[in-house]
Amino acid sequence: MTDRNQQTKRARKVVSGTADDTSKKAGRPGGANGTRMNGTGANGTGANGTGKAKAAVVRPRPADERQAKAKAEKEALLRADTFTNAPKVSRRTLTKEEREVLAKQAEAENKEAAKLATTAAKGRFGRWWARLQSGPNKVSWGMMIVALGVVYGDIGTSPLYTAQTFLSGQGGIGSVDREAVLGMLSLVFWSITLITTVKYVLIAMKIDNNGEGGIFALYSLIRRRGAWLAIPAMVGGAAFLADSVLTPAVSISSAVEGLQTLPPLEKLFDDNPSLTLMITVVIIVVLFMVQSRGTESIGRVFGSIVLVWFSFLAVVGLVNLAQDWTVFAALNPVYGVRFLFSPHNDAGIALMGTVFLATTGAEALYSDMGHVGRGNIYFTWPFIKVALVCCYFGQGAWILAHSRDPHYTTMKSLNPFFQMMTPNVRYVAVVLSVTAGVIASQALITGAFTMVSEATRLNWMPHLQVRYPARTRGQLYIPVVNAVLCVATLLVLAMFKDSEHISAAYGLALTITMITTTILLAVYLWYAKRRVGAIVFLVLFLAIQILFFIASMAKFLHGGWFTMLLTIAILFVMYTWNEGTKLERAQRRHMRPKDFLPTLEKLHGDFRIPYFADNIVYLTSDSETKRLDTDIFFSIFADHPKRARAWWAVSVETTDQPFTREYEVQNFGTDFLFRVRIRLGFKVSQSIPAYLHQIMHDLSKTGELPQQKSLYPKVDADPNIGTIRYVLIHKALMPESKVSARGALSLQTKYAIRHVAGSPVKWFGLAPYNPLVEVQPLFVSTRRPPRLKRIERAAGSEPVTGDLPPVR
Repeated sequence: MTDRNQQTKRARKVVSGTADDTSKKAGRPGGANGTRMNGTGANGTGANGTGKAKAAVVRPRPADERQAKAKAEKEALLRADTFTNAPKVSRRTLTKEEREVLAKQAEAENKEAAKLATTAAKGRFGRWWARLQSGPNKVSWGMMIVALGVVYGDIGTSPLYTAQTFLSGQGGIGSVDREAVLGMLSLVFWSITLITTVKYVLIAMKIDNNGEGGIFALYSLIRRRGAWLAIPAMVGGAAFLADSVLTPAVSISSAVEGLQTLPPLEKLFDDNPSLTLMITVVIIVVLFMVQSRGTESIGRVFGSIVLVWFSFLAVVGLVNLAQDWTVFAALNPVYGVRFLFSPHNDAGIALMGTVFLATTGAEALYSDMGHVGRGNIYFTWPFIKVALVCCYFGQGAWILAHSRDPHYTTMKSLNPFFQMMTPNVRYVAVVLSVTAGVIASQALITGAFTMVSEATRLNWMPHLQVRYPARTRGQLYIPVVNAVLCVATLLVLAMFKDSEHISAAYGLALTITMITTTILLAVYLWYAKRRVGAIVFLVLFLAIQILFFIASMAKFLHGGWFTMLLTIAILFVMYTWNEGTKLERAQRRHMRPKDFLPTLEKLHGDFRIPYFADNIVYLTSDSETKRLDTDIFFSIFADHPKRARAWWAVSVETTDQPFTREYEVQNFGTDFLFRVRIRLGFKVSQSIPAYLHQIMHDLSKTGELPQQKSLYPKVDADPNIGTIRYVLIHKALMPESKVSARGALSLQTKYAIRHVAGSPVKWFGLAPYNPLVEVQPLFVSTRRPPRLKRIERAAGSEPVTGDLPPVR
């Protein structure tokens, strides 16, 4: 009994304490009921404590109670919204940093304009310079340095191995004579002159697509001249991208292996055979990691080094030319043609494969035009060519001077480039060559970014996230491509181990790119009404480059198979993506307002159907604002109709200006359907949720969008805009679709690539908002299956048909 009494007392104490706490909270201003107990204590007595139960109790009226409850709910809602942040935009259309950049740019342009005006008044040369700086061939010292670092790396490493490969093919330095040396120099000189100078610098670079170069940009200009032109464009682009994988591997590994020729390091490399490979891997990984900084910042660093490198090539070449200036007789093309078909040419037609090594950077030069500007290449190429010619002819003079020297005739691996220098100078050459190998890789990497960007515009590759680290749109960075190139290059190193085996596969794919570029250039010249020139151009350059291709095919079984396999794989991706896109577009239909507005208006007012969301936002690639894609229309009515207070069809465009931020809206005369086109600069982050919130607030202020008040907390914490649901539509092939096996393979491959390449959900910043990815059937024509036959079943009997009896 005692225990029970104690428990009862404790229970009463707890109840009393709870009542006291509640009454104290209620008597506090801003309490739970929102009122104050004026003059009354916790026990209902007066303020002086003398009042008893007779004192009157103040009770709130029902209306006041409802208002207090509503106020408490609103305060609770606002407090809940503070736990998340709404996607907001600034009041300004430009950030402080962007305003500073534009101000500096305007100031620089004003200074340049004033300088040009002053220069133009100084005579004929001044007027020419002013016209040059006002046109597409504009030059600047800073961008010329960038051009050196971005464009010429690949062609700048050719002197490292061209002469060495020539001697190896002829049986060594003791087997060559003056005829052979002059023949090789003549072929090298005229190959550089015709392929690089004439074809690419003087002809191809004048043909650009809004400043962009490369085979895809060229194809974009002539694509309407025939559907067959897509074949050489795809093949050439795939071959160039395949070569972009091999160039970093062969350039850097061959340069790093030059460290083995230095006496102090010989023992270290002998004791650690894999050290060269490890150093190469580290350099390649670091190179790909710095790509996100942009080609301009990389180019400024590399450009100064390349300037030193080509100056070094010219100086060492001239030093050796001083021993024998007669090698300049090789400028006569007769020496080259005579030796090519001479019985003394031990390499035969394969000699052209060696000569081709001197031109390997020509295609990258054209592809990288958009990164540095055409004028900067025009002004730097003469210096580059003079330096290359001096180096090649200097090596030729050294070979003639030492062709009978027993010390060199017995040397196992002779490289005239290093041997023509004194030992002290050779240390500098090795260091510079390693750096030049890295820069050569940079030229192909930036070219690959440009090629993929152009392929994306042609719908030959998936739309990938593109970044523009520099001030111009031409200098871009594609993270997915950068990662794929890095992994593929490391795989090449793992397979082939050293530069000797990698070089067997090097260059073969690039000859294919050169041939296809020649075909497209000839077509462009033909339709530009230069038909005689087009025919001469086609015959001359096809003849030369087919010789290069035949000679390079000798490498096929020694590693060229890998290049061709990689080319075919990239070509398969482009072809299937293109074919899949064509099939999708063939079934795409658009609706005019008179077709979709009545149905949407009826759904909007049908109160029997609950709201799917206050706002349903569809992202579409269709930039036309006066129509609606049928995919969106049928998504709204698929399964259960998606009723909303407002439907939005949003397209996003990227402009050629860096900081554009603008939008336009078509509401079709309604307050529930909005067609929005957002235009963003190429350096503007595509934060679609924030911009959509701004657009919705703008339309609410103008009355175009009815007021939307959120009753409950939302992820975006914006109580003045209702709930938003983002929807992305993907297509899927129906089993009954009447499509060829090739078409089905193309669509399946495209969808698989899209899954790997990434989703617009990430690009547009929609992932935190749980977007709905909806799959719709691809409505291509379908096969009609045979009709079903109705059968009659008698009571208590099996069905009577002409088919086999049922299995029991």
